[in-house]
Amino acid sequence: MPEPDSDGGATAADFWRRRTVLVTGGCGFIGSHLVEALLAAGARVRVLGRYNSRSDRGFLNAIDDPSLQVKLGDVADPWFVQSMAEGVDTIFHLAALIGIPYSYAAPAQYIETNVKGTLAVLEAARRHGVRRVIHTSTSETYGTARYVPIDERHPLVAQSPYSATKIAADKLAESYHLSFALPVATLRPFNTFGPRQSMRAVIPSLMMQALYGEEIVAGSLAPVRDMNYVLDTVAGFLGIAAAEGVAGGVYNVGSGRGFTIGEILALVQEVAGVDKPVRQVEERVRPAGSEVEKLVCDFSLAAAAFGYAPSYSLRAGLERVRDHLLAHPPARDPGLYRV
Repeated sequence: MPEPDSDGGATAADFWRRRTVLVTGGCGFIGSHLVEALLAAGARVRVLGRYNSRSDRGFLNAIDDPSLQVKLGDVADPWFVQSMAEGVDTIFHLAALIGIPYSYAAPAQYIETNVKGTLAVLEAARRHGVRRVIHTSTSETYGTARYVPIDERHPLVAQSPYSATKIAADKLAESYHLSFALPVATLRPFNTFGPRQSMRAVIPSLMMQALYGEEIVAGSLAPVRDMNYVLDTVAGFLGIAAAEGVAGGVYNVGSGRGFTIGEILALVQEVAGVDKPVRQVEERVRPAGSEVEKLVCDFSLAAAAFGYAPSYSLRAGLERVRDHLLAHPPARDPGLYRV
């Protein structure tokens, strides 16, 4: 098999060719973009998607590729995950419940999926001798920044049930590396955005309202976020999975730039070519002690370990979101609040 370069890239363009990889959560937003990139690179891709009675493969419905196998089930089912991991070279573990507002209402469900699901993946990887596991974390594990930009030494603070379950999952991954020498590395993306993202996320919600609504309804405009275009996040996944010397580590990926939600909204209006009235509502504001006020990424560790460097500006990413939403008009009220 081809070996990686010292900067994290493969010595040959076909590093992923003929490798069998498993992507949990591959039917979703980031996962589907990662699956597309892996298929384009020649990998044989298995996807573990969330079971539904419609046999709906989410964003993978349109892909007809003999190198893609999709099975629907539950990531917290250890027997199902064991069967999916057999004979796999690399596991990209993205499956998770991610909506922060819903975690206030259903914290036990987040423990089941985010913690028990991660345990099932790690144990399956250990039993089958998987070459590399990439566990997906989140910048929400840092809570409100004590300093910016945020590096991997920043304390972890559980400001929501969601972030608490992700911290627990991160620590499980760390424990499996230290206890069993499992070759797991943790990628910690900051706020990823792009085409196909759920309307519960801030950028698609604002852009959809800018394009199709009479006004733009928002929550707090003060929080600062590091918005990273989805293909840059995917590049981080591919880089860390191919690099040597990263097992046991945690690596931030982001754009390295912070914008307030108000600044993002202004740019959304500019990219959409509109100037619509903005109305702030309490329904879209997090509880006071749960709001993460500032997130800005320091990705220098990832840059050194596997050559990570973002390629897309916020404007360029917003233009792609705009074009996607213009091609896919809303079937319901564009201002509907999705928890």
